[in-house]
Amino acid sequence: MEGGKPSLALVYQAVQALYHDPDPAGKERASVWLGELQRSMYAWEISDQLLQLKQDVESCYFAAQTMKMKIQTSFYELPPETHNALRDSLLTHIQNLKDLSPIIVTQLALAIADLALQMASWKGCVHTLIEKYNNDISSMPFLVEILTVLPEEVHSRSLRIGANRRTEIIEDLAYYSSTVVTLLTSCVEKTGNDEKMLIKVFRCLGSWFNLGVLDSNFMASNQLLMVLFQVLQRDETSTNLHEAASDCVCSALYAIENVDTNMALALQLFQGVLTLETAYHMAVAREDLDKVLNYCRIFTELCETFLETTVRSPGQGMGDLRTLELLLICAGHPQYEVVEISFNFWYRLGEHLYKINDAALHTIFRPYIQRLLHCLARHCQLDPDHEGIPEDTDDFGEFRMRVSDLVKDVIFLVGSMECFSQLYSTLKEGNPPWEVTEAVLFIMAAIAKSVDPENNPTLSEVLQQVVLLPESVHMAVRYTSIELVGEMSEVVDRNPRFLDPVLNYLMKGLREKPLASAAAKAIHNICSVCRDHMAQHFQGLLDIARSLDSFALSTEAAVGLLKGTALVLARLPLEKIAECLSDLCAVQVLALKKLLAEESTNGKSADPTVWLDRLAVIFRHTNPIVENGQTHPCQKVIQEIWPVLSDTLNTHQADNRIVERCCRCLSQMVDVYQVSALLFPVPGQHPGGSGEYGYGGGSCRLRTARQLTQLLEQPGWESSDTVGDLFRLAWVGAGSP
Repeated sequence: MEGGKPSLALVYQAVQALYHDPDPAGKERASVWLGELQRSMYAWEISDQLLQLKQDVESCYFAAQTMKMKIQTSFYELPPETHNALRDSLLTHIQNLKDLSPIIVTQLALAIADLALQMASWKGCVHTLIEKYNNDISSMPFLVEILTVLPEEVHSRSLRIGANRRTEIIEDLAYYSSTVVTLLTSCVEKTGNDEKMLIKVFRCLGSWFNLGVLDSNFMASNQLLMVLFQVLQRDETSTNLHEAASDCVCSALYAIENVDTNMALALQLFQGVLTLETAYHMAVAREDLDKVLNYCRIFTELCETFLETTVRSPGQGMGDLRTLELLLICAGHPQYEVVEISFNFWYRLGEHLYKINDAALHTIFRPYIQRLLHCLARHCQLDPDHEGIPEDTDDFGEFRMRVSDLVKDVIFLVGSMECFSQLYSTLKEGNPPWEVTEAVLFIMAAIAKSVDPENNPTLSEVLQQVVLLPESVHMAVRYTSIELVGEMSEVVDRNPRFLDPVLNYLMKGLREKPLASAAAKAIHNICSVCRDHMAQHFQGLLDIARSLDSFALSTEAAVGLLKGTALVLARLPLEKIAECLSDLCAVQVLALKKLLAEESTNGKSADPTVWLDRLAVIFRHTNPIVENGQTHPCQKVIQEIWPVLSDTLNTHQADNRIVERCCRCLSQMVDVYQVSALLFPVPGQHPGGSGEYGYGGGSCRLRTARQLTQLLEQPGWESSDTVGDLFRLAWVGAGSP
């Protein structure tokens, strides 16, 4: 630090300014100055002196935090002969400051733990600490704190310790792990039901479980396990203690991942968790969501740990299917956050059963999946007073997306057709409220693609009924029904009689702002799957494409519609493609021309990349089958468009974003139409050509190549992703094979 070591008074003044100066600029200056101090060599001595002075919480916290940071990142600054003195000083500080503030104790505990992990000469640090403080009940809180953070810091990225040293530490901690557990047991016995101490003990035990060094046979018969489950069974347990106990049980379950080699502990935990069902129901009755979530975490971790046992021997021993019952009880909770905790387990169960592919096994688990799907459909219901379409970006929208993914992953166990039919039958019976209808349609949309569309009367009936939904139904029902129709494009392809009513239904949605993007996506799906049937509707698609910006579409939906239109275009008779492609590109080309001429775009986007992206997607997906010797129908259109792309490229050559889009557009032409065989036009009259833009053979192609290679010489292109495309285009333009 410039100017030598600062006085303690000056440091204290800066700390006070950091915490109490009403002027933000003063706080900022103090923060910068103290940051520089922390990086200097003086920080070691000044921190030590501030901790000795014990003036107030702020200065002690700054000093403790600085000491921890220095040990973590700059331990190499200290010569080895000072290590013992630093250790003794830190142990004295934590003892003297143990009652000042818990956060100071935690910072000092971390400093001591990080020192122990890096100080190879401090052998058996756990033994030293326990021997030093074991008999002093007032030192127990900070001793347990050190023993909690020590195993947590072993894998800290902040510490510069090698793999060999790490292995040595883990072996050392494993050797003393039973001593630590005995200390924790004794601590509980001495302090009785002191809540703060119990929380510390459970956190410490969880930390050692997480490191994976506890002896499972020793733990199986340990009193602490019994205390853990007693705390979780008691209705009056506080929220904080309940969370600490839950975390500890989850860590224990995670630690015995290999059940067969940890049988005794596995059995104790298995039986212990099964006793918590009554406590879960009590938490539900008291509407204590924090505890409900904790129990669900424990039940899920139990199922995860015993997953392979459950699949290997369902209903026997620790493959007891009561574990799944516990998860389904949680799935019945009205809050969707509860069932969401268990999603990963259901994914994994589905994955295991799919790989094994045993019909008898599937039969055993099918009823559980059926009940799960029933719960999920109910959880996907929007609030009855919800207005507008379902949101997909809020927490509930993201939950529904995860439900959709989960349903797709486990539906094979139930049978797509059976599930689809059951869901549909719930809509036919009675007159369900709109939110029930919408949720059922949502789940149906998730599985529609996995139902065999061949000669399927239920699918046909669903499609028939959905497109007859009146415009008066709730907007969310219409939105989800449109998504369902989009997912049923295979059914439309096999039943072309539905094409007209389906397209009419989707067109109504396209004209309404809230439904437009969903309808566009559905039309895109229909175009992709029913390309041959859609050829007769190409004029309608072209009309939509021409007035794309009159619909309230997202960028993705607009591009999707153009993609669908291009896919259908490629199925038209070869002689019609050129004219229709020209019409499809015309809107984009005109917009680019107006931007180049700096004319008004009448409210349309003034960003060339919008139009370039649309052109790129059109060219990418217009890929007709052209026999040898036939003129490619797109050649003429490329020749028409090239001058506009060329001018856009020249005008915006300093803007990488626009140039990259131009090159992507050109790249699609190269990829799809083998442009090495085509002639790009360039300005000017060339031999063999006519009009303003001639098509002059090799000369023309070389001019194109030159233009592209000149672009490569512009500064800033060295790091661009498009360099490869540019080289390829220049190469092809020059007439390469």
